[in-house]
Amino acid sequence: MTQLDSGSSVVAALLIAVVFGAFFFCEYLIYFPTILKCAWPKLSHARGGAEGTGGGPTEPAVRAMVLSDTHLLGAVGGHWFDKLRREWQMERAFQTALWLLKPEIVFILGDIFDEGKWSSQKHWEDDVRRFHRMFRHSTDTELVVLVGNHDIGFHYEMDWFKLQRFEKVFNASSTRIVTKKGVNFRPFVRSRCVKRTDVTTPACCFVPQHYPLYRVSDASCTGQDAAPPEERHLLFREKYDVLSKEASQRLLQWFKPRLVLSGHTHSGCEVLHDKRYPEVSVPSFSWRNRNNPSFILASVSPGGYSLSKCFLPEESTVIGVYCSAGACLLLLLLAHCLWMKGLLQLSLCLLGKHKSL
Repeated sequence: MTQLDSGSSVVAALLIAVVFGAFFFCEYLIYFPTILKCAWPKLSHARGGAEGTGGGPTEPAVRAMVLSDTHLLGAVGGHWFDKLRREWQMERAFQTALWLLKPEIVFILGDIFDEGKWSSQKHWEDDVRRFHRMFRHSTDTELVVLVGNHDIGFHYEMDWFKLQRFEKVFNASSTRIVTKKGVNFRPFVRSRCVKRTDVTTPACCFVPQHYPLYRVSDASCTGQDAAPPEERHLLFREKYDVLSKEASQRLLQWFKPRLVLSGHTHSGCEVLHDKRYPEVSVPSFSWRNRNNPSFILASVSPGGYSLSKCFLPEESTVIGVYCSAGACLLLLLLAHCLWMKGLLQLSLCLLGKHKSL
């Protein structure tokens, strides 16, 4: 019996070690080696330099982190486990990135919530509380949150109550200009009708916004975070998938942006408008929308900018680790059962011999 107890204890310890090890790695540790691969891009060969500026490495650079489409699930359509899982993943990824990369400013390009467009005041307050817990940050980091269609609704379903509710919580005024180290960021709020007299943006600004500028489709988009091949040739609808052609041209003429950063499509893309104005679409930060979420790291100075992309752990990798751990558990249990069976047969055999004597 002593040998049986000893074997069972060893197997139990191994089972606990496998379960705890897989859980700790997949839910906490995996984010560190993945994000450690990321680094702030250098400005030595920066793009978007303004005329008359050097854009050299000696210029003070703003470290900006850009993510989009977090889609925190609400009380109506979100299953409790799906909500728990996705929010934990985003919280751990964001907090790990803040700790390792230490950005000076973080932009979230809209669609913060999945059900903001129809949530009641009680549910809205609960969603906001969860958001602030997940995306908490120190005073050294400024968080700029933009509005998206899932936060207040499309143009045909939004109202002033929803817009003001969002702006009050996130200080997301449509006239807000963020300036750091001489770099101007002009968040563009699609939901507001911008008149020519509203445009007081300094020259050479960077424009983060939720909706992409007008483009026909994602056919020209490439990279591992681009839309799936079967979706890239689907035509975009103006005022639904992208801004209208007219609004896009006005934005480019009025702001003359050095760079436009957009979200909404959940996929990555780089577009050059009018052979002059670059736009980068940022993929969704949520594993609910894609297997390989990512965010942008931008080093920005008055004379230029440089971008790099930081990918988060793929959910298929996490599932693979859990499946491997499950297979190990089954093998351990099977080996233990076979060992117990062999030990029992040996005991019966010895007992039979003893009785024959």
